[in-house]
Amino acid sequence: MKLIAAIAIGGALGAVGRHLVAGQVMKLAGAGFPWGTVAVNVIGSFAMGALVELMALKWSVGTEMRGFLTVGILGAFTTFSTFSLDVALLTERGQLAGAFLYVALSVLLSIGALFAGLHVFRQLLT
Repeated sequence: MKLIAAIAIGGALGAVGRHLVAGQVMKLAGAGFPWGTVAVNVIGSFAMGALVELMALKWSVGTEMRGFLTVGILGAFTTFSTFSLDVALLTERGQLAGAFLYVALSVLLSIGALFAGLHVFRQLLT
């Protein structure tokens, strides 16, 4: 039960964080393209890589803390359902090139950010 509570609390924090970060990015970049979702996915992917490496090499945490951080906070901060909705909206608006660019940027930058997080923290901690 402690694990479920930890994930739920982390999920609430992650969802609020996603809303705040995506909103700020959209204010800065404009609402014509889902830059807010791209930003949270890339930031969250980097954070996931960094956290996983940190926990593997230097920071031994319990199951509850691991669930709180990874499944809870980062799971709610980055969301595939929002990404899917953004692709559908761009497609329905007839912005096929934008939809393709969005998919490519989101996938490639997020995976790249995860590897960057792993690499940066591997270098810092070893």
